[in-house]
Amino acid sequence: MKFNTLLILLLLCLSCKSKNNKAETALAETWQTEFVVHKDFGVDLKVYDFNGLEPLLNKKDGKVHVVNFWATWCAPCVKELPYFEQLREAYADKNVEVLLVSLDFPHQYDTKLKPFIKNRKIQSEVVALDDADMNTWIPKVNESWSGSIPATIIYKDDERQFFEQSFTFEELEKQVKPFLN
Repeated sequence: MKFNTLLILLLLCLSCKSKNNKAETALAETWQTEFVVHKDFGVDLKVYDFNGLEPLLNKKDGKVHVVNFWATWCAPCVKELPYFEQLREAYADKNVEVLLVSLDFPHQYDTKLKPFIKNRKIQSEVVALDDADMNTWIPKVNESWSGSIPATIIYKDDERQFFEQSFTFEELEKQVKPFLN
């Protein structure tokens, strides 16, 4: 009887181990599949440090540039993104360019940022700023910027306005119109 009990326990242990291996294998395959899916969003994301981004904040080409600093984890930023898209579409023929500068964490570009861009069908140019030295580059963007987001620069050549706030479409349009004259 003792031998039969030991044999049954041994068989139970082995069968449990076998099920765990199958479960672990399935989990690993799922994770790998999800990783591949996240990597395959077809979004071309340019990543800059501040030195690479700075020329995009200071173009002198006669166009109105609207540069928004945002992140996928920032609820007010996400809420106002459709207004930047609407502005891009409404003023494309009036030499207005929209640039969305993501401050998302680099390790989340493939898993959060790229899927976000694709799923929301964002047509404006999106770049990522990967520069940990915020104390150096934030005052270069604007001396009064506390570093909170959303933040937006609207400029044309040497004329420039900085906003540390979120916008509705009407508010954004109101700020852009004086630059068109």
